[in-house]
Amino acid sequence: MTNLSDNRPLTAAETDALRARQRERNKVMALILGFLVILFFAISIVKIGAKPPHSPAEGAEQAEHS
Repeated sequence: MTNLSDNRPLTAAETDALRARQRERNKVMALILGFLVILFFAISIVKIGAKPPHSPAEGAEQAEHS
């Protein structure tokens, strides 16, 4: 690992290693983001499907009793 005070340019091997680490980190972040998108979508579908059906007659009956 190079020091921050070291101003020399990176060698080709160091550059390749740095790019490989960046690619791996990007792949992991993409997988995490994709998992969260799928998780939020699944939660939304479950919440929408869990709501009881609303019939217009129920709303009219409540309005008459008020």
